[in-house]
Amino acid sequence: MVDPLLGSKIVYVLGFVNIFGLLLVLFSCRCLGFRLKIGASKFYKYHCYYWWIFIISVLLHALLAFNVFGNPFKGG
Repeated sequence: MVDPLLGSKIVYVLGFVNIFGLLLVLFSCRCLGFRLKIGASKFYKYHCYYWWIFIISVLLHALLAFNVFGNPFKGG
């Protein structure tokens, strides 16, 4: 079991990692109109890795939130 105070802080930080990861995915996507006008093609080259950052942070965020705060749909 994770200490509730530490767990809630990690959940909070992972929420920001989720937002940052989502922005990386959106701005590096060549299919959407969000493409930035930066000259660094290396940024777009790592689009698939940005997805992994985003997916792993969302999974960790969800699992840790359930561990720390419990299931909100569970009765009692």
